Amino acid sequence: MSVATLPTPAASRLRTPGLAFAAGFVALAVGAAALSGALPVPVAIATVFLFAGPHNWFEARYALGRLPARAGKLRGFFLVSLTGVVGLTATYAAIPWLTESYTTPAEVGTVYAVWNTAFVFWVATLVWMRSRTNPRFDAGWVWPTACLACAGVWLSPIALNVALVYVHPLMALWLLDRELTRSRPAWRPLYRAAAACVPVLLGLLWWHLSDAPDLPGRDQLTGINTVAIVQHSGAWFLDGVSAHFLVAAHTFLEFVHYGVWVVLIPLVGMRGLPWELHTIPAARRSDSWRRGVSLVLLFGLGIVLVLWVCFGLDYDTTRRVYFSFAMLHVLAEVPFLLRMV
Repeated sequence: MSVATLPTPAASRLRTPGLAFAAGFVALAVGAAALSGALPVPVAIATVFLFAGPHNWFEARYALGRLPARAGKLRGFFLVSLTGVVGLTATYAAIPWLTESYTTPAEVGTVYAVWNTAFVFWVATLVWMRSRTNPRFDAGWVWPTACLACAGVWLSPIALNVALVYVHPLMALWLLDRELTRSRPAWRPLYRAAAACVPVLLGLLWWHLSDAPDLPGRDQLTGINTVAIVQHSGAWFLDGVSAHFLVAAHTFLEFVHYGVWVVLIPLVGMRGLPWELHTIPAARRSDSWRRGVSLVLLFGLGIVLVLWVCFGLDYDTTRRVYFSFAMLHVLAEVPFLLRMV
């Protein structure tokens, strides 16, 4: 006669799925907000120096692990995506050179309005193409919305570019949400609750820094010129908003963005270690493709090392060049995110 064993209190205690993950996200966000609020410029310098290169490498590695080995019926979508990413990045990087001889803000604004119009219709085209593949959805709203957005672009040519500075870091949170839906659905409710701390922390930064004095022209700790950092935050456009707050807010969002890409998405989204190529569909096609993928990843690591060296030699110039071409990975996230919807 067998006797059933009563469950021990430890065994019967229910675990909350994703609690540790959500707590880790909150710790990351709170730490980022505290550091960004206390030392906005040094933290902005340190995060870009340390993580600008690595987070792009992890993003590329994650994308390779999710892209199909063959485009198949998605060939058109990938072709439009690649054309837009390369073309829009190249033209965006060329805008300072193109507008060098312009003498009025209206002329410069026209160039940005043309670029933003192309960007809006590129995104609209991708949304429409995505709606025609499984799982399908009604995208009849996309063209009226695109036309309305373009009207706004021509009314205020720079507004969309400033908005992208703050919206882009949040895209990582959305991608993480989609990845949890796919790989850890039980963790998603707690993650969404944890992500709600981001606007709360932004509100606390505003409460703390809305009346703070302007940042000095040169950081006292690092000696680095702060003008480019302040301009990148959009302080020149958002007249009347504390530049101190804007730099802290952007630094906070970028800090969280880097943390999501370097730690959280690899934790839940990679099917193996970064150097395990068998988890990349394209690398499984043939030995030639495997060598090609290896070279791409090694080249990316080389770029990371070069960035670190260049940041150490001339931070201001390297930062300016980096953010001129950083539009590449901003744009690349758009089709990737659409494929995960």
